Amino acid sequence: MAKKRILIVVTNVPEYDKVGYRTGLWLGELTHFWDVAERAGFSMDIASPVGGRIPLDPESLSHEVLAELGTGERYEDREFMNLLEDTRRISEVSVEDYDAIYLTGGHGVMFDFPQSQDLETLMARFYESDRIVSTVCHGATGLLNVRLSDGEPLVRGKRVTGFSWPEEKLAQRARAVPYNLQEELRKLGADYRTADRPFESFVIEDGNLITGQNPGSAAAVAEAVVRKLEAVPA
Repeated sequence: MAKKRILIVVTNVPEYDKVGYRTGLWLGELTHFWDVAERAGFSMDIASPVGGRIPLDPESLSHEVLAELGTGERYEDREFMNLLEDTRRISEVSVEDYDAIYLTGGHGVMFDFPQSQDLETLMARFYESDRIVSTVCHGATGLLNVRLSDGEPLVRGKRVTGFSWPEEKLAQRARAVPYNLQEELRKLGADYRTADRPFESFVIEDGNLITGQNPGSAAAVAEAVVRKLEAVPA
């Protein structure tokens, strides 16, 4: 029986365009997902729009954040962190090698995910071949420009979530980000939903599309992906 595989996509962008803040991958959105999927027996690969070394959002490396849900243990794991030293390019990835795709966040993705034609093509192929498409937090920006073979946006008419505008304001990034993710999803016809309170873990499943609202939702997204993968015969 073939072992199911998951492709994880991360950002290459280390800073914002309009301000001097540094950004990159929000590490916990990778590690929390990885921990759940690894325990379930799935193998994973990491790719990025242009490949190579991945920048980390410095705020995701604070002592307080690293102490949550074991992120610090992964950060101390040299072998694990080496996975971010030389990631594959999206253009080198074959859909046929994977059963699911997961887009991580961190504000960097707002700049490169929607600009990557390779990622848009890959996401459409995953979805239209009945594979699982999942995102967390700002990773939902990777859905914004995805069109299916009929020309319709992937998210049109779908129930989705992603980092909310109230959360953006609370994170003090509303003036720094290039657009309002919540509104952009709604403009495309998505049925955008949020948790009752900012930063609560919140996940929506709409068929094979699984989206999580914020960093604290990464583990729950992984659990939803694992459930779906385990329900499908290998």
